[in-house]
Amino acid sequence: MGTAGTRRMTVAQAVVEYLSKQYTVDSVGGLDYRDRLIPGTFGIFGHGNVAGVGQALKQYQAADSSIMPYYQGRNEQAQVHQAVGYARHTRRRQTFAISTSIGPGSSNLLTGAALATTNRLPVLLLPSDTFATRAADPVLQQLEQPYAYDLTVNDAFRPLSKFFDRVSRPEQLFSAFHHGLRVLTDPAETGAVTISLPQDVQAEAFDVPGEFLAEREWRIRRPDADDEDIRRAAEAIRAAKRPLIIAGGGVLYAYANEELAKFVELTGIPVGNTQAGVGVLPWDHQFSLGAIGSTGTTAANAIAAEADLIIGIGTRYEDFTTASRTAFQNPAVKFININVAPIDAYKHGTSLPIVADARKALVKLNQALGGYRVGADLEQQIAAEKKRWDATVDEAFDTRFTPLPAQNEIIGATSRAMDAADVVICAAGSLPGDLHKMWRVRDPFGYHVEYAYSCMGYEIPGGLGVKRAALAEAAAGGVQRDVVVMVGDGSYLMMHTELVTAVAERIKLIVVLIQNHGYASIGSLSEMLGSQRFGTQYRALDEEQHSFDEGETLPVDLALNAESLGVKVIRIEPGEKVIAELEQAIRDAKAAPERGGPILIHVESDPLLDAPSSESWWDVPVSQVSELDSTQQAYKTYTDHKNRQRKLLG
Repeated sequence: MGTAGTRRMTVAQAVVEYLSKQYTVDSVGGLDYRDRLIPGTFGIFGHGNVAGVGQALKQYQAADSSIMPYYQGRNEQAQVHQAVGYARHTRRRQTFAISTSIGPGSSNLLTGAALATTNRLPVLLLPSDTFATRAADPVLQQLEQPYAYDLTVNDAFRPLSKFFDRVSRPEQLFSAFHHGLRVLTDPAETGAVTISLPQDVQAEAFDVPGEFLAEREWRIRRPDADDEDIRRAAEAIRAAKRPLIIAGGGVLYAYANEELAKFVELTGIPVGNTQAGVGVLPWDHQFSLGAIGSTGTTAANAIAAEADLIIGIGTRYEDFTTASRTAFQNPAVKFININVAPIDAYKHGTSLPIVADARKALVKLNQALGGYRVGADLEQQIAAEKKRWDATVDEAFDTRFTPLPAQNEIIGATSRAMDAADVVICAAGSLPGDLHKMWRVRDPFGYHVEYAYSCMGYEIPGGLGVKRAALAEAAAGGVQRDVVVMVGDGSYLMMHTELVTAVAERIKLIVVLIQNHGYASIGSLSEMLGSQRFGTQYRALDEEQHSFDEGETLPVDLALNAESLGVKVIRIEPGEKVIAELEQAIRDAKAAPERGGPILIHVESDPLLDAPSSESWWDVPVSQVSELDSTQQAYKTYTDHKNRQRKLLG
């Protein structure tokens, strides 16, 4: 013991105990919540953290393993993805801390940090750093720059984090973590919080004040909408003839689903949703147009083209959402943007930004718009466009191709086999776009597609994070959910090793692995842009042409790979019964014991069979001059679309 009111501890021990006593508190719709902000810590140990954070975690595990549970992972980046998936499913009330060694252990976190910050999802990164004292200098894995000797690998986190600090002295611990957790729990500013811990400082002892180790609550701030902003917004809505709501992930984080449903049922204003906003309404809700933009439904895009007022709620207006600013063709279109983050509330030059919690703003708008409803002509068009798109999806799901099915069929089979509360996970390739437009979501928590960063390899670790949160939800008396990861062979090869984590913990993660022998999404895009699917297929090298485009298909057996990791594998063989067998395989996997470990279902598909068109566009520049006829033709098409692009100052 140290002086009165203090305890003699290492910096790492103080960090672990401090994090074990941090709680988020929240009040939504009359319900109060209190959750551990950091329910566990991931770590891969090296010389930078084994004697610091590693020792502290072991010490607390020996005393009481519930103080700070430790979780293994096989890749530092994947550990961040697990934390992000967990944070998304807990609606940003909880996340994990990740400890790494110095050098490559730290820099492996960078992609995960960018993903977390881009998605506005909290994660606490604790990368180790080189000696603060420089007693041993340079050390193994240290970056040396002659122009700035205080620079380390961890400085690369600065532009990728919402908060960055380096604890070079034990006394700096207090302010670093106080401000770090302030940002971590800020709904407008959350993302990756990075606190760099030099390896010598981690093991240094000092007297820790009792106040630092006491329980602390962090209340989720939910700012109310300004009355004058609501008055002006209501006035604009009443004047609109063809309004449209674009609902993003902010609706889900604000638990505003029910208030949104009240709003649209009161007014008749239809809703198109972003990737992060899938689940704000059930797919078959009367006023749900489904996905909007480049990967949207024809229903949402048809209404968007003529809309005179866009009401953005909790969206950051990614280019896919606006079809690269071609979705809204009404020359008089205006924007009302409701968002807790000012950067998003002010986008597209709107003169009607509302910086507020989505739910609180909708409560006030519902009160202000009594008696308003859109015209019958718009309601009739909504019904007709929904009917047209639903028929298109039905046909895509029900058309049978043999011996290899279309990805559409696989999505339809997966959807039919899953229960309403189950969660589908995806991130990159052609699957996110196809899921966005066709997935028939029935539960607000039923869809998790990481599309802000669209990071290949996210699917399995992200799905594992969601499953961890779902297990905790069920243990607390909540809904029972299976988590189904849909992933292509390209993404699988990038980060499949977290299946070993699921095996070690006997976590039932269901993985539908779609093998199409290449990058189907970029292959299709390449063809559209005149680049002839260059470099997008998994083929043996043709040494004469130095080409990977025409060689034999690689003899890679991903099902066998998964089996070698200890995963139970179900192979679906090509043929007429592929879809029926796939459906049954998913049902069988769902019926398997909850703690029986991961199950992978391997199915091949035809990469040349596309999903239904969104009748939309995405701006990817085409070479302005080329000797390839295909590129010349693609550039003509590109300029036609480019001429429809708008600044959207509304």
